[in-house]
Amino acid sequence: MRPASLPLAPLFPVRRDESHFYRERSCMSELLLELLSEEIPARMQSRAAEDLKRLVIDGLKARGLDVGEARSFSTPRRLTLVIENVPQGSPATSEEKKGPRVGAPDQAVQGFLKSAGLASIGDATIVKDAKKGDYYVAKIEKPGRPAPEIIAETVTDVANKFPWPKSMRWGSSPFQWVRPLQSVLCLLGGKVVPFEIAGLPTGNETRGHRFLGPGPFKVKNFAEYEEKLFAHHVVLDPAKRAATISDQAHALAKEAKLELVADEALLAENAGLTEWPVVLMGAFDKSFLEVPGEVLMTSMKTHQKCFSLRDPKSKKLANKFLLVSNLVAADGGAQIVSGNEKVIRARLSDAKFFWDHDLKHPLGEMAGKLAGITFHEKLGSQKDRVDRIEQLAFELAGACDADPQDARRAAGLCKADLVSEMVGEFPELQGLMGRYYAEHVGTKPEIARAIELHYKPKGPTDIVPREDQGDAVAVAVALADKLDTLVGFWSIDEKPTGSGDPYQLRRAALGVIRIVLENDLRVPLGKHIKQGLALQKNTVKSASGLADDLLAFFADRLKVFLREQGKRHDLIDAVFALGGQDDLALIVRRVEALDAFLKTDDGVNLLAGVKRAANILAIEEKKDKKSHAGSYDLSLLKEKEEVALAAAIEAVKQDTVGAIQVENFAGAMRALSELRGPVDQFFDKILVNVADPKLRENRLRLLSEIRAATLTVADFSKISG
Repeated sequence: MRPASLPLAPLFPVRRDESHFYRERSCMSELLLELLSEEIPARMQSRAAEDLKRLVIDGLKARGLDVGEARSFSTPRRLTLVIENVPQGSPATSEEKKGPRVGAPDQAVQGFLKSAGLASIGDATIVKDAKKGDYYVAKIEKPGRPAPEIIAETVTDVANKFPWPKSMRWGSSPFQWVRPLQSVLCLLGGKVVPFEIAGLPTGNETRGHRFLGPGPFKVKNFAEYEEKLFAHHVVLDPAKRAATISDQAHALAKEAKLELVADEALLAENAGLTEWPVVLMGAFDKSFLEVPGEVLMTSMKTHQKCFSLRDPKSKKLANKFLLVSNLVAADGGAQIVSGNEKVIRARLSDAKFFWDHDLKHPLGEMAGKLAGITFHEKLGSQKDRVDRIEQLAFELAGACDADPQDARRAAGLCKADLVSEMVGEFPELQGLMGRYYAEHVGTKPEIARAIELHYKPKGPTDIVPREDQGDAVAVAVALADKLDTLVGFWSIDEKPTGSGDPYQLRRAALGVIRIVLENDLRVPLGKHIKQGLALQKNTVKSASGLADDLLAFFADRLKVFLREQGKRHDLIDAVFALGGQDDLALIVRRVEALDAFLKTDDGVNLLAGVKRAANILAIEEKKDKKSHAGSYDLSLLKEKEEVALAAAIEAVKQDTVGAIQVENFAGAMRALSELRGPVDQFFDKILVNVADPKLRENRLRLLSEIRAATLTVADFSKISG
């Protein structure tokens, strides 16, 4: 047995560029990097930490240094990166660069020498090639580089090009960072990697909390770094800070017999504002509870980053709030709470003023002021837009069993709150405030709800107004609003591009799709798109062309939507290829039935048969330079298999058409399955390209009838497989 003190030999030959790694595998080190600065905006921290990790890892690998697992962290004052298993250096490499042929012009030879770094052509090797001629090859040796050198070069490059959304310069240096840098810590295996960023030399020192642990301290590795930061009142991991805030907030709420209003975005923001979070409870005057709870919550969240509390039974807002401090105060936080209560009182007073002021002006009066607000320079004012939405909502009401006059009235008021004081202060409350103002004057509940719900869904996970929940009016107005947006921007040729969608038209189309499908509505989109186009004053081309183009856009969005649900996009193509398909609910039901059919043996075999027929027709039509579509001659059907196929085709045509007319798509698929046997028998027993030209023509026409029979259900040529 080999003595334990001797290293084991590799089990395979080691190339030169691998041997370095083999020798140094046991000498891997940890890289620790910290960039300490003034306060980084909370909204930028998470992305910045990920960018730092990605850019440094990519930079190291591009320079030949393969490293292990990397983790990045952020606090309000620092970005930190730790990378495991960093080798001592990059491996030496050897590569061959092919050059010009022997005897090539001097200009080509000189270019080759320059690119390969050779002094003369004598340093190159000549490779013999009997077929193409001898050519030169340069063997380029690149020595390995020490890891500290590569790290210094990479980190400096990353820092100089860091993709902050906004950055600044300070002093006389041209260097830019989100806020002024204070120090750079960079350790490899516990030793400082020497370089400078913005005139700051790297070191092994950092600082803790600005007030609770401000003094500098030295570290040797990440474990010690994280431990000492905690001792100096800094929780490095933002996820742990968020968990700390959540735990403290729930505990305080429970103690007060209240319930925390969950807000993940606010939780993440507070984690980005604090290095040592301490949650405190404050209160405000109960008189402010006369203002809608959503207004108070929005005001406290927007201005003071405070969490709201509510009664766990009634779900009504309580006159208490939670704030997150970055200090452990000597007085238990009393002064901090008092200061926040003063600011909250002023902010809620503003909100109450807006509420009281807006209640003096009915929605109808506000709606009249929409004429002074431009929606788009080519699409008119918000009043012009509301007029179009009114008409579209009236036309769409029948599809969702809404009262047409209620739909028209709701559409006329749906944008009125845009001119209110409250929405001017808090734009995210548009729609909701319109509902409150409508309810205040006794507007019908379904109209008031429609004012709020017509903006939905705002994204793929947002709720959809539902007819079965009493919101048929909201469904009509929501569809009208989104269709007007799409039709309007299509009419002025402002469509989405691959690189951008500034008017969120993809989201609008997805909203229409979700509303129609989740309510199982029968909405002929083509008809309503043309109605919308007729209401537009400026169009770049004919309404027919625009309608077809917009329908194609809906088809693409439907493919994306169904693909995310596991549906096949080729089946959507097969249905849309039939033409005249603009009823989204029926398209989806047809696709689902087709999908189920193609998962059966009958479906698989029929698809193969139809494709075989189509391929034969394509070849023969190309050869004959004519189409073989048309009726076949019954008198020329000689063989029992072709007679049986003809009979099956006629029966299937009638059965599928009948089933589709009553929207029985599963029945249409069952009818199609009756073709499978006759098609299989036909191809097994019948020769299509016989010598008799009349018989050949008749059999080709019979094949075309197979294609025609399936076209009542879908275009099978669009289906893969």
